[in-house]
Amino acid sequence: MAELLTIENLSAGYGEAVILHELSLSLAEGETLALLGRNGTGKTTLINTIAGATCQHAGRITLGGVALHKLPSHQRAAAGVAWVPQERDIFKSLTVLENLSAVARPGAWTPERVFQMFPRLAERHNNWGNQLSGGEQQMLAIGRALVLNPKLLLLDEPLEGLAPIIVQELLKAIATLTRDEGLSAIIVEQHPQAILGISHQAVVLDQGRAIHCGPAAPLLAQPALLDQLLGVSRHKA
Repeated sequence: MAELLTIENLSAGYGEAVILHELSLSLAEGETLALLGRNGTGKTTLINTIAGATCQHAGRITLGGVALHKLPSHQRAAAGVAWVPQERDIFKSLTVLENLSAVARPGAWTPERVFQMFPRLAERHNNWGNQLSGGEQQMLAIGRALVLNPKLLLLDEPLEGLAPIIVQELLKAIATLTRDEGLSAIIVEQHPQAILGISHQAVVLDQGRAIHCGPAAPLLAQPALLDQLLGVSRHKA
């Protein structure tokens, strides 16, 4: 498969504070990457940096040959990056349908198709964003990302704080998007077993550096190694 995303020697953070240090990784078209690590290791910072919401100090980020690191965040979205942050950031004063219609770009993903994937949203299409449950808001946030018709979907802890039945529903939807639809994605998640099974690749971060890169399946099959990677700091501050 052709390479979609390439990150080379990336250093980034917030203001003068550098969180990511000389980070390099790549993702092929149609692949999903599980981005793992303990709290504070740089996972969200990496997602935010790809989306253009941090201060990049060094390195390159390219998406399908486009130099993302030279673009402001709104142009990165136009280049094919769709970002679902932890806060979800839906428009709470708009209806579900208005949330989807307001950002939609031409392509295969339309509000109607989002409703097919998430029937709960179809039932609540006239409800305001602030009338939705946490799980429904997460579905809407993912739906808003999809109607951008992106090349790369960034999901920052999409399962956090949700009821088990909603978690299973979202995991099924994400697996459909990535495995069946071939949409490339990077998923940050505190519970690795939940996403390693639907991911192609896995990267473990520790103190802003990649300490493990490789296929997801072998890591899922070696829980002792996974525990070691997630529980042991290999770099001094």
